[in-house]
Amino acid sequence: MDFFSDESVDWDALMTQGIDLGLLILGALAVLIIGLWLAGFVERRLTKMFAKSDKIDVTVSSFMASLGKYVVIIFTGIALLDQFGVETTSVVALLGAAGLAIGLALQGTLSNLAAGVMLLIFRPFKVGQFVEVGGESGVVKAISLFTTMMDTGDNVRIMIPNGSVWGSSISNYNYHDTRRLQIVFGIGYDDNIDKAMEAISGIIAADDRCLSDPAPLVAVTELGDSSVNIMIRVWCASGDYWALNWALLKAVKEDFDAKGVNIPYPTRTVYNHNASV
Repeated sequence: MDFFSDESVDWDALMTQGIDLGLLILGALAVLIIGLWLAGFVERRLTKMFAKSDKIDVTVSSFMASLGKYVVIIFTGIALLDQFGVETTSVVALLGAAGLAIGLALQGTLSNLAAGVMLLIFRPFKVGQFVEVGGESGVVKAISLFTTMMDTGDNVRIMIPNGSVWGSSISNYNYHDTRRLQIVFGIGYDDNIDKAMEAISGIIAADDRCLSDPAPLVAVTELGDSSVNIMIRVWCASGDYWALNWALLKAVKEDFDAKGVNIPYPTRTVYNHNASV
């Protein structure tokens, strides 16, 4: 029997169904293309909009732009399902139940996600700042939804789960524009205290990195076991902290040597008594 000549085949119905299916597929492709284009458009527009605001840093703007993109993609997926006649209400309910099951299975991951959102909202630190958190210290390179990436002083990349970051104390050394530097110098008991303090004050005044407001402090703080301890407190820009610390240590030591001010070190005297037997 010749199938193509079979009068029982309703070619008109098949052609109509084929046209309907083709139109359905074309409509779905149109929805997909428009949805993906719209997602990219929303991401670009949000990025440009947040870039114009001085109150929103790069980390938050990147997160919000990505969030807007994925929201559009989710709605595009729902529209595609509706295009093929799938009951979206049931799908949303099914996704909700699956999300609950996945959430129970991935409690640790979701806690990192929640911590990442909290970090992005409260922003205890920003990208480029030097922080100490979770027992590690370094320059923050990126803050994602799940991890915080830092580079240590010797250029080692560290990735810390956001749950550990948010659940520990955070020390942000670049949060303020200025920092207070404190150094203690010891001089001998036979040395002139005023002469030593005058030398230190002159070195501080000669270094432009030492701020005049608040005023530097030079004071005797302790009569130690082997030295008279003189403490200095100076304010400087946060970026100058360590360079100024090293420079003052070197300059004070060299000036003390030139002026004959001794920096003592602990000594021990041993007395040997020859007892007669």
